[in-house]
Amino acid sequence: MATGTTADVAVLVGLQASGKSTFYEHHLLGLRYARVSKDLFPRGARRKQDRQMRLVEEALGAGRSVAIDNTNPSPEEWRPLVAAGHAHGATVTAYWFPPDPPGSLRRNAVRQGRDRVPDIGIHATAKRLRRPSRADGFDAVLEVRFDDRGGFLIRPVPEGITRWR
Repeated sequence: MATGTTADVAVLVGLQASGKSTFYEHHLLGLRYARVSKDLFPRGARRKQDRQMRLVEEALGAGRSVAIDNTNPSPEEWRPLVAAGHAHGATVTAYWFPPDPPGSLRRNAVRQGRDRVPDIGIHATAKRLRRPSRADGFDAVLEVRFDDRGGFLIRPVPEGITRWR
């Protein structure tokens, strides 16, 4: 997380409907993280990855911390985010939401309109999802789980742990 004047790039990694956006609102928004999410772009927008990276670069260039609130399931998605953060002297923190496909499907089922994703999207993301590690260039990797009281439990992920749970 951002401390002092050092910006932080928070990369949220998890399935759709895993709590990433709610976590952002409860924990990062108050710390003044700018939110970047492809979900906020118009449906038909082109070059979403380029647009996302431009917004990340703009925030970091202004010295602001930024949270990337997408599924970010693999190194292909987070590698450019890690590189951009480090190029701007920011720390880069992965927030890992361990997969719970049945839970994601239940939460997704009650979503309305554009917020609801096809169930196949959750299954497809689950197949690509990989737990981030410090070896991927992150300065810290934190695991985020629901606490069953409407909040979240956050803890560091010990290195060497490669299983989801």
